[in-house]
Amino acid sequence: MIRNLQFYRGTGTNPYDNLALEAYFFQHCPPETCIFYLWQNERTVVIGKNQNAWRECNVDLLEQENGFLARRPSGGGAVFHDLGNLNFTFVAPAEDYHVSRQLDVICRAVRTFGLNAQKTGRNDIAVDGKKFSGNAFQKSKKAGCHHGTLLIHVDTAQMARYLTVSAKKLQAKGVPSVQSRVVNLQALCPAITVESLSAALFQAFEETYGLTAQILSSESVDWEEVRKISASFASWQWRLGREMPFSCELAERFSWGEVVFRFDVNKGKITDVQVYSDAMDTDFIGKVPPLLRNLPFSFSALADALNPLAQTPQYVTMTTDLQTLLRNGSQQAKGGKTK
Repeated sequence: MIRNLQFYRGTGTNPYDNLALEAYFFQHCPPETCIFYLWQNERTVVIGKNQNAWRECNVDLLEQENGFLARRPSGGGAVFHDLGNLNFTFVAPAEDYHVSRQLDVICRAVRTFGLNAQKTGRNDIAVDGKKFSGNAFQKSKKAGCHHGTLLIHVDTAQMARYLTVSAKKLQAKGVPSVQSRVVNLQALCPAITVESLSAALFQAFEETYGLTAQILSSESVDWEEVRKISASFASWQWRLGREMPFSCELAERFSWGEVVFRFDVNKGKITDVQVYSDAMDTDFIGKVPPLLRNLPFSFSALADALNPLAQTPQYVTMTTDLQTLLRNGSQQAKGGKTK
């Protein structure tokens, strides 16, 4: 049971530092405590753990214009942050982590401005079908982390320049462009600013849990540990990994997310495989490549190799979808260039 609330308002705008502080809270969450953290990044594209940076973002343009490319440890899709966006994070012990209650905090705060905020889809919050918040999640044995964006007065033209959302994803959402599926809260209610929404969120946090929140000071954080985590988030290996040379590519979008397989094949054998996805379940995606490496390049054999994943009930649907994609691979596969 949650008996204590803690609140921290970030002051910096460096995405690696902000994500590091979030990770620090995730690693050091006290028992029976929910931590609520508000933060902002300047000109940043944040991608999910298993996404291909170059597929989701115009990396060169972003970096030329002094922007940041960051990768978070949670799943989900790419998002754009600027100072017209407010990010939120909830951290709680695993037994006290309840996404629906945490979403209630966000919806309650937005509704105080006369807007009917509702959870929609797999991870969005919207007003009248227009998305203003995307959410992602991460869990360990000890704690859960739920974070998201709140579009207040984001530069959506910049967002469209930096994000390269796939046509299949837009099609699934029934919209022609990334701009057309989102809305700034300030466009719906001019009274909403970063500061006014921050205040409403703090009040909603206390009201939803029925407790008084302790406001954490900077002195309560071990900044030496945060800096070490920040350095790992800023590293090239974490952010961009490797753009694998590939001989064959398969891509499809399912109800639970988009998946791209890239196979490097040599003499009929799979020498390497990468699986990119915006699926919310990062653990599932991470289990796929080891099952496929070093196998003969046969789509039916690759599909059969995923059978062990179907032994876990929560993975049955995703496994079946991937097996169907692989079995139809000969009709859908695209060739690539081996470097």
